[in-house]
This record gives sequence, C-alpha cells and structure tokens, in this order.
Amino acid sequence: MPTTPSCQVSFYTAVPERLAYVCRLLRKAQQTGARIGVCGSATLLERLDKALWSFEATEFVPHLHLPTGAAADSRSAVTTILLAEHCEALPHREVLLNLGMAIPANFEQFQRVLEVVSKDPEQVEAGRQRFRQYKHLGHAVSHHVVPS
Repeated sequence: MPTTPSCQVSFYTAVPERLAYVCRLLRKAQQTGARIGVCGSATLLERLDKALWSFEATEFVPHLHLPTGAAADSRSAVTTILLAEHCEALPHREVLLNLGMAIPANFEQFQRVLEVVSKDPEQVEAGRQRFRQYKHLGHAVSHHVVPS
C-alpha cells in the first residue's frame, strides 16, 4: 500500500517576542530564496505587515499581503513572502508559516510547515495541541527551543 508523503513540520518554541522572531525568520527565508506563505488571523497579519516594514531600519523584506478573496496576480507570482488569512489563497506550496491557533486546512500540500510559539500560556497550549495533531497524522515533526 503506497504511503502519503508527509511534509516536514518545524516548531520554534519559547519565543520571547513572536513578531520580531517571525520577521527575522522571514528575512532569513527571503535571503535563501525560499518561497514562504504566512497564514493567520487578519489582525495578526496586519501587525506582521507593519512589522516587516519597520523591524530593521537598514533592510527591506519584500512581501505582499493578499487581501481575503483576492485572486493571485503577477505580483504574487514574483514575491517570495506572501501573507494570507487562508493558506489556500497562496499560489505556491513550498513553505507555510502558520501563525494561527489551529492547524491550517490543506497544510499537507506544503513541503514544509513552520510553527512559531511564544511563551504566552494560550500559545503554548495551542502549540502543544498542534504538535500532537501533526504527529498523530504521521508527519515528521522537529522541535527547536529558541534561546532567550
């Protein structure tokens, strides 16, 4: 019986400043040429959009915030970092950074999934639940504790 290929899931936990860490992670991904989609709540994505414009005074992290319901266009085809409320809106399936409290629908279409969990108790509990769900579904899960 053929097995379904699993995506690699990486958890980054005990993150002291989640948005700042996500900005650094996205900058690193952008420098390597990786195509990464970020999904999460509209409010959180708006905060991330603003943070990406201002977190480093001497650098720019090119990204595009895709409005809910908007179709992918030529800009989304050439932009390596895309922010969208739902991962189904992303035009590529390379790396998904989930900022939501639950596992995103259709996450298994991506080659890799990143999860960034702060020290906030609600975040920690939701992260633990997602970790167990990914493992239960048979995906390879790695865990990295971010030094303070």
